[in-house]
Amino acid sequence: MVAVWIAAAFALGLLARQLGLPPLIGFLGAGFLLNAAGVERVPALTEVAHLGVLLLLFSVGLKLRIKAMVRPEVWGVALLQLAVAVLVVVLATRLGAGYPLALPLVLVLASSLSFSSTVLAAKILEERREIRAFHGRVAIGILIFQDLVAVAVLGFNDERALGWSAALVLLLPVVQPVLRKLLDLAGHGELLVLLGGVLALGIGGYGFEAIGLSGELGALLIGMLLANHPKAIELSDSLWGLKEFFLVGFFLTIGLTGLPTWETLGLAALPIVVLPLKMLLYFLLLLAFGLSARTGFLASLSLATYSEFGLIVMAAGVERGLVPAEWLVATAIAVAISFAITAPLSRYAHEIFAALERFLRLFERNRRHPDDEPISLGRADVVVVGMGRVGTGAYDHARDLGRKVVGLDSDLGKVERHLSEGRRVVYADAEDPLLWHRLRLDHVRVIMLALPDTEAKVLASEQLRRRGYTGLISATYVWPEEREPILAAGADVAYNYFAESGVGLAADTFEALAPETKSRLNNKMKSPTPVEPKLP
Repeated sequence: MVAVWIAAAFALGLLARQLGLPPLIGFLGAGFLLNAAGVERVPALTEVAHLGVLLLLFSVGLKLRIKAMVRPEVWGVALLQLAVAVLVVVLATRLGAGYPLALPLVLVLASSLSFSSTVLAAKILEERREIRAFHGRVAIGILIFQDLVAVAVLGFNDERALGWSAALVLLLPVVQPVLRKLLDLAGHGELLVLLGGVLALGIGGYGFEAIGLSGELGALLIGMLLANHPKAIELSDSLWGLKEFFLVGFFLTIGLTGLPTWETLGLAALPIVVLPLKMLLYFLLLLAFGLSARTGFLASLSLATYSEFGLIVMAAGVERGLVPAEWLVATAIAVAISFAITAPLSRYAHEIFAALERFLRLFERNRRHPDDEPISLGRADVVVVGMGRVGTGAYDHARDLGRKVVGLDSDLGKVERHLSEGRRVVYADAEDPLLWHRLRLDHVRVIMLALPDTEAKVLASEQLRRRGYTGLISATYVWPEEREPILAAGADVAYNYFAESGVGLAADTFEALAPETKSRLNNKMKSPTPVEPKLP
């Protein structure tokens, strides 16, 4: 039976891709279609969906910093947005029903309206390579905070949801050194993948569920504990294939909640109608905290969905008898429709903002958030992006030629090391599309892209040319098929650094050999020529 679900997901996912939509829209459609066809739901699919969500959230946690959650623009926006949702629910019920609702029911309804999908937002941001961009960090931070609030709502509505065993989560800082040591010992092969599964599914997922907390929250927190480890990104990449496969199950199960009726469709229409207002509220709140119009728009578009956590809270409300079962079906439909609306829009987020930019910038505050300020490169005329071994060599050579050089890197550890060694290096993430709009390139004539990832070099080249940069762009590549996409994106020169390292090896070898050869010749000329003795 699982094979039927997988085949259906592939067929409709392929159709969605051919129509220019994300495959996940096809996965959602497959769930509803098979549900309508009467195909039975198998427990294995639910388990696969759960594993996919845990792996995704663990991977997201690996790319985040715990400090991001305590920033005012994160918890402030999340709490204010929830407060507005509570106010709307209270006013609507007073006007409609004429009597106030009980606090547990208000929290259930407000949570379902205010929370946004962590899974969809993380997946879209990851696909656009914007998970570490400023707007991506803000959006994911808000979503994580909302997930924490969801756990609190569940605990408030059901005393059994949280017990004394939940206090074990306070031991996470003590466990962190052990987890980091295990990551060191795992190496780079199959043991790394297995360790990722143990951490995401075992400790983070089912471990947290065993103490009465959310497994999704546990996977996120365990990932965040290891976010500063040097192998965090490698671990995330090693889990990529498993995560993608299991996530198909999650999107399929969305369609299994129930078949729509006219009544449930009517109920689902209400949250869909207010979905633009939800996005507008996020946008205005983010601007109030000093974010730029571009950052606020991109973050709010990522948050313009309804949440799978809202479904969990609503399901708990149905179990306690706070809401009828039809409301859960309507919520599931609203979640699915919000996915179908937001996913295609997010694909063209930058183009949509470009069309609305002049209008949206009217709402910006004069005082900008520090992370949203333009980045000054001083009077540097050469920029090296990616300060690994290749980038460091390029930086040193350009400096030896008398050029004014600045390096960019997204690894704070590397930035600090280079600064201590006397190089001018600035923290910046080349995979953040907004970076190239924030950089001041007034004096820059040459940009060298020494990044390990081909897509990052393509993205950087495209964004630089899009913003009007006319200087020289050079980039490295490894495989022959990578060269043309980099050049087509706007780079002027592409170097295969394996081939160039061979040229450098030969040049250095013969340079070292030349003095020796010259010395031998000189010695031969200075020494007396041996005379062969004559025979008597």
